[in-house]
Amino acid sequence: MRILVTGGAGYIGSVTTEMLLDAGHEVTVFDNFERGHRSAIDVRANVEEGDLRNRTRIAEAMAVIKPDAVMHFAAYALVGESMEVPETYFQNNLVGGLNLVDAMLVSGCKKIVFSSTCATYGQPDRVPITEEEMQKPENPYGESKLALEKALRWYEELRGIKAVFLRYFNACGATAKFGEDHDPETHLIPIILQVALGKREEVQIFGDDYETPDGTCLRDYIHIVDLSRAHILALTGDHSGPFNLGNGTGYSVKDVIETARRVTGHPIPARVAARRPGDPARLIASAQKAHDVLGWRPGLDDLESIIKSAWDWHQEHPEGYGD
Repeated sequence: MRILVTGGAGYIGSVTTEMLLDAGHEVTVFDNFERGHRSAIDVRANVEEGDLRNRTRIAEAMAVIKPDAVMHFAAYALVGESMEVPETYFQNNLVGGLNLVDAMLVSGCKKIVFSSTCATYGQPDRVPITEEEMQKPENPYGESKLALEKALRWYEELRGIKAVFLRYFNACGATAKFGEDHDPETHLIPIILQVALGKREEVQIFGDDYETPDGTCLRDYIHIVDLSRAHILALTGDHSGPFNLGNGTGYSVKDVIETARRVTGHPIPARVAARRPGDPARLIASAQKAHDVLGWRPGLDDLESIIKSAWDWHQEHPEGYGD
C-alpha cells in the first residue's frame, strides 16, 4: 500500500515508518520538524515537509501522494503544556487533524489510523480500562484527541472514511535504529536512563502513598514495536472505531526504577516528591478487543526486555538524534 505517515519524524511515527517499509509498503512522511527529528526518518521513506495547520500545504501533498491510507501521529502530547496553552493544542491536534481529513476526502483516501490516547478516559472508574469506559478527559491534550475521534466518527458515517482510533498507554522501548528523544523529556523510562547516562542526578517519584502495592503509581508499558504492529494490523480489513493498546499488566514507578537498575548496572538514585495533580493510581489497559478483532498480541511484554531495548539505543545515541 501507499501510506502517508504524519508525524513520521517523531518517536512512534519513526518506528512505524520503519516497520511499514520492512513490510513492503511505500511510505511518505509528512512532518514540520518542529518536535521531530530528520534523522529519525528511515532513509527508504519519501519526505514532504509541511504543517497540518496549513490547509493548502497538506492538500497539495495529498494530491501528489494519493495515499491508500493515512497513519496520523502528528500532535502535541504534553499534558502540562496543554494546561498552559490550550488554544495551541486545539489548533494543532484538532484543526490540523480536520485539515488532514478534508484533504483525504478531496484525494479519495478513505482509511485513517489515528494515534489517540488513554488520556481521553481521564480518571477511570474501572481498571483494566475497556473501550466502553466513559471518556472524560481532564486536560486539553486528552480533550483535543477525543474531539478528533468524535469528528472522525461523523466523517465515517457521512463520508465513508474508515477511521481506527488506537488509544494507547505508555509507549516505550526502541528498535536498533530508532528510539525516544524528546525535549523536554517527560516519560519515565528515558528519564531514568538519563540518570544512568549521567545526564541527571536522580529520578523523582511523584508520590509514594497511593493505594497500590508499593505506594507508587501503576502504569501499563507497551513496547514501541508492538504498538507499531497494531497500527499495521489496523490497516487491513474493514476495521474502524476504538482499540486500547496495552499489555494489561501494571508496573509501579518503583518496579521500573528497580528493573532499570538491573539492566543498566547503575544505582539510579531516586527521591520521593509530592504527588502531581491528576495522576491516577492505576492506568492499565484491557486490550481484549485488539486481540479478538485485530489479531494483535504483544510480543515484547516483559519490562526488562522493554527497558533493555531503550537502554541499548540510548547508549548508542547518548545525545539522542542530535538535531
